[in-house]
Amino acid sequence: MRDLVIGMSDGLTVPFALAAGLSGAAVSTRIVVTAGLAEIAAGSIAMGLGGYLAARSDAEHYASELAREEREIIERPDDERREVAEVFEQYGMSDAESNAIVAALAQRPVAWRDFMMRFELGLEAPEPGRALASAGTIAGAYIVGGLIPLAPYFGSVPVATALRISIVVTGVALLVFGFVKGQFTGAPPLRSALQTAVIGGVAACAAFLIARAIS
Repeated sequence: MRDLVIGMSDGLTVPFALAAGLSGAAVSTRIVVTAGLAEIAAGSIAMGLGGYLAARSDAEHYASELAREEREIIERPDDERREVAEVFEQYGMSDAESNAIVAALAQRPVAWRDFMMRFELGLEAPEPGRALASAGTIAGAYIVGGLIPLAPYFGSVPVATALRISIVVTGVALLVFGFVKGQFTGAPPLRSALQTAVIGGVAACAAFLIARAIS
């Protein structure tokens, strides 16, 4: 869901702002389409690669911390026992209560290691193939989102008309996407819809005014 949100929100916003900016410069629809498709291609590759590298970094960090915890359990077991006890102290457990759990974990090295990874470091084991899945999701969502504001420019209409249609279509898409995102993330859906639409509108308005001023 996080990858989908990242790809779709950027896909809706960046090409929309680019198309609005080029429309403000009074260029033809053909130029807007060409530039928009080029941006979608470059943006989806860049965003997908960023998602891949981020997921790979998370996996490498997890593997590094996992190896460190395994070494410390062998080389510094007393320190690790104290760290486990400190975790339980945060939940209000007494020394007697936590000592029994610490002793039980000490008999199970794998469970001990996994406990430290999750409760001391706050790390969860990454899913296999997460990097490729993240890259594909972000890139695909970016492409789908980017084609929405660009679609009106494919028709044989003046660039000003295409811009007005794109504003309406993209505004509705941002509202719907923000509403659905709010339902999945637990945020108030209406507030999420309005925030998403406002952010996209501000970006497009800024690009339009800058291009109009330059031209």
